[in-house]
Amino acid sequence: MKTIAIIPARMGSSRFPGKPLAPLLGCSMLEHVYQRVAMSQSLNATYIATCDEEIRQTATAFGAPVIMTSDSHERASDRIAEAVAHTDADLIIMVQGDEPMVLPSMIDAAVAPFHHDPKLECVNLTRRIDDEADFRSPNTIKVVMDQQGNALYMTRQPIPTLAAGGFGATAAYKQVCIIPFTRACLIEYSQLPPTPLEKLESIDMLRLLEHGRRVRMVETSHDTQAVDTKADLARVAELMTNDPLLAHYRKP
Repeated sequence: MKTIAIIPARMGSSRFPGKPLAPLLGCSMLEHVYQRVAMSQSLNATYIATCDEEIRQTATAFGAPVIMTSDSHERASDRIAEAVAHTDADLIIMVQGDEPMVLPSMIDAAVAPFHHDPKLECVNLTRRIDDEADFRSPNTIKVVMDQQGNALYMTRQPIPTLAAGGFGATAAYKQVCIIPFTRACLIEYSQLPPTPLEKLESIDMLRLLEHGRRVRMVETSHDTQAVDTKADLARVAELMTNDPLLAHYRKP
């Protein structure tokens, strides 16, 4: 399968306007995401999808191919679906532009299940939550799964109910926003009507779940920190300071 990654990015974040171009350890946050994703050996190409000319100019300057999209998309997955029409890819990995700690091996892990199960349409990475503050934060998307590892529900609320022993005794998981789709699934996603819970929770994957589609969750041991606020950006800067991957792309 021809496999590509597409990174959606826009300047109009309500919580952190201009977030993709926020400076982080010597370059924009978006450049960190692009350069780290592009290192994956599973990919034939990596693109940035945006509706903003400022992002296009910046991305072009650091060497990223850009696909311009409509400015009317509510969901990142819809933006990716528009962008994929300009490619001939069979498998498309959406990596959110606010995941600067993404590792190439995480891309590889998300793609691997498609080589073993031809019926898969969509995969999400997931990780056990080890911090109770993250468990209770509405910025962390929690997921509960069935016995086969398929998502049952995703929410910004703290689920599941804590066991008698409290947070430490409860297996709680979060969505990690590295999301491969088959081309057919992504196109169908964009044609399905938005759903009530998708709108209520503001979570893309609920559109698939509410229409009865399967989303396979694949656990990763790698911990990442998405950037939703300026405080998150400061935290990420501290966490990434000694990251050896920086030497592969950051200018001295």
